[in-house]
Amino acid sequence: MNASNLFESKNYPIYIGHEAWDALNSFFSSCSYSKVFILVDENTRELCLSLAVRKVPLLASAKVLQIKSGEQAKTVESCSKLWKKLMAEGADTRSVLINLGGGVIADMGGFVAATFKRGIAFVNIPTTLLAQVDASVGSKVGVDFDSIKNQIGLFADPQAVFILPEFLSTLPQRHLLSGYAEMMKHAIIADSDYWSVILSQGFEPQNGWDDLIGQSVGIKQKVVKFDPYDRGLRKVLNFGHTIGHGIESYSLLHDVNPLLHGEAIAIGMICEAFISSKLCGLPEEELIQIVEFINIHFAPKPLGYKAAIEVLKIIKHDKKSENGKCRMTLLSHIGKAIINQDCTPDLIIDSLHFYVNSFDLVGLSC
Repeated sequence: MNASNLFESKNYPIYIGHEAWDALNSFFSSCSYSKVFILVDENTRELCLSLAVRKVPLLASAKVLQIKSGEQAKTVESCSKLWKKLMAEGADTRSVLINLGGGVIADMGGFVAATFKRGIAFVNIPTTLLAQVDASVGSKVGVDFDSIKNQIGLFADPQAVFILPEFLSTLPQRHLLSGYAEMMKHAIIADSDYWSVILSQGFEPQNGWDDLIGQSVGIKQKVVKFDPYDRGLRKVLNFGHTIGHGIESYSLLHDVNPLLHGEAIAIGMICEAFISSKLCGLPEEELIQIVEFINIHFAPKPLGYKAAIEVLKIIKHDKKSENGKCRMTLLSHIGKAIINQDCTPDLIIDSLHFYVNSFDLVGLSC
């Protein structure tokens, strides 16, 4: 898929492929921003910034703002530092912030831009697979609060999104797999044919990403178009995330090397597929198919009873829970998701127990 085959979001274009560089040059040539800022972390500054400036010479004069990499940096305190830097550099309402990085950069950079002086323009150039298929599109921006994922945020549109798969060559396999989990999710909730492609192809980065990224972005944008503010249909995108976010938050609190977002969501999908089999009739063979494919690609995460209880407490604070009920998106079949399903705490604990034992399906040990 090249840049001419772009997706029109409700308010902004999304360009995918190598020719997106041409679109990016044209975009900045046609705009008259007073000041240009680029938000990076130490990794994207080292591995991605020079390529972006070389491909888009107009970015050479941009002011670079840097944060620490990782979910731990996605806080109000980090935003406060960025707001102060923008003020010190004379940013005004005609300035633009370019988010060059992964999901944390997209989420927090968008939030910083959308709130500074009641909103300045921002552009997303996602450099991780996770950000390319998820965080950079959909117009959700925000930060974590009190160790709970995405508690503070809003909806805000970027001016445009430029997805350049060549940035993926800078990533270790673990980070590619983290994004791959979200691609699995898109297929599982909305497109059984896409799921079949993923099953048949497997995780093969050398095959190129353009088409698969296009498939995932297309699914997400179709959902967002019908429900931009997450009032109904868009909740299908939450599959794996109610429990997954709980596990991710737990890992951030307790692990020296915390789980990446996609790693936690992969666990969440196994748990919520199990719950789907109990509440929504997901056939056993489809449950096993999901579990086996995920567990082949992702390493086991030990979770004892005490950990499960703490994860449950975190889930109860999740923004997807309503009226004290743990609410999630479940499956009746692969490709058919059902939103707003209430789940008891006991069943969530059972699902975590199922996950810990699920590696027996593929001859592994957790």
